[in-house]
Amino acid sequence: MSLGDEREGSGGYGGTGQTRTRLPESTGDVYGGARRGGRSSSRSLVTVVGVVVLLIAAIAFANRGGDDSGSPGGDENQPNSSTTAASGARPVEGKIGGIPAGFTQDEQGAESAAANYSVALGSAEMFNTARRHEIVNTVYAPDVATRRQADLDSAYSSEEFLANIGLEKDGVAPPGQTFISRVIPVGTKTTSFSTSAATVEVWYTSLFGLSGEGSTNPVSESWYTTTYQLKWVNNDWKVTDFEQKDGPVPVGRDQRASTADDMTKAVEEYGGFTYAR
Repeated sequence: MSLGDEREGSGGYGGTGQTRTRLPESTGDVYGGARRGGRSSSRSLVTVVGVVVLLIAAIAFANRGGDDSGSPGGDENQPNSSTTAASGARPVEGKIGGIPAGFTQDEQGAESAAANYSVALGSAEMFNTARRHEIVNTVYAPDVATRRQADLDSAYSSEEFLANIGLEKDGVAPPGQTFISRVIPVGTKTTSFSTSAATVEVWYTSLFGLSGEGSTNPVSESWYTTTYQLKWVNNDWKVTDFEQKDGPVPVGRDQRASTADDMTKAVEEYGGFTYAR
């Protein structure tokens, strides 16, 4: 995770029996910024239509009689079931410094390692010096960890960087506020693999900001893809390098933002996962 980033339809007319369809104002790609509006009077209709569409899709899928994605008549734009389905492999049982460890020496193990390491490297614990050193020494290859440690110490101790995200000089939140930095992997993909090295992409969403009264950097959601270079070292996968890019970013729903109190409670009360491919 790069340190310089600041995280960041239809309507009815009551009583007339008429329904107006409201089209997006922009004719461009919806991912280019067009937002969908909605009114409460039409949401029940939208819900019913949505359920019907899902039911039809489910019936059609059930009647396919198997995975035909490899056949000439299949939709080449749809992922194979093996691409997105869970592998069925059990998550690792071991941990080092609270971080999952002991991944298998195969593509599934490399993808699981990358997902779990992204969670650790994107956590609020990285802003604590002692804990950061422990995380880096756990997830990075030994010949890389020392060099990375110095770079990260320099970045995380920068008063300008800490001030920009609303933290105090020692990397803690101001009184009455809670600092939130949390990564939630959505999916993984291996782009190259051998028994000694692997390249794995992790697509994830992150929550970042300060929750509490007077916060100047409220918790926001961002989407990234990080490509990890992994090496098989001491019977486990370890990070040697990574590169982050924005997105893919989905269209935001029209949901009301939660209160600072609700957000703080959610992060404190809902625990994380051990990720397995």
